[in-house]
Amino acid sequence: MRTLVNSLRLIVVIAVVAAILGQWLVSMRAPDYSPFDFFGYFTIQSNVFVGVAFAATLVATARQKRSALLLSGIRGAATVYIATTGVVYNTLLVGAAVENTVPWSNDLLHRWIPLYVVLDWLLFSDRARLLLRHVWWFLLYPAVWLGVVLVRGATDGWVPYPFLDPSLGYGVVALYCLGVAVFIGLMGILVVGMSRLRLVRV
Repeated sequence: MRTLVNSLRLIVVIAVVAAILGQWLVSMRAPDYSPFDFFGYFTIQSNVFVGVAFAATLVATARQKRSALLLSGIRGAATVYIATTGVVYNTLLVGAAVENTVPWSNDLLHRWIPLYVVLDWLLFSDRARLLLRHVWWFLLYPAVWLGVVLVRGATDGWVPYPFLDPSLGYGVVALYCLGVAVFIGLMGILVVGMSRLRLVRV
């Protein structure tokens, strides 16, 4: 079972790299391309987070180390962030017009990778039991990301997603942000709860 799980996680790492690279090779040809904009998307960052978390897990497994609390916390955070990516995209952004989108990359980054990562966390037992206080740590990175995006939206006008556009009014933007923050908090609580399950032992 451990070999199967490791193989699946390796496939995810490869899929993350391939999907981001595939989209980047197309996006970089656009006349208004900026690496700060491309890598500023929460989609890209959350998928990178997953790739790093799974790669670190594979290294720890190869060294025959037990799942430490820190590594489990990183995987838990990655699960929260990628689940947020999947839910926000498929509820708020699925109909949005985006230029230069690579369909297969888009599906991997917004659908299949989020789905697998959540299932991986739910099913497989090789993780430490997290505590409710870890939910506060899960909220830190999205809060920093949001702060940077809001500053950029108010200064150079770049926003990664339509619901963060200041032209909607900061009241509307604040409501969207509050909704996403509530989801992240609830997803964090679920991730902590799921860390106590041992459905499939590996």
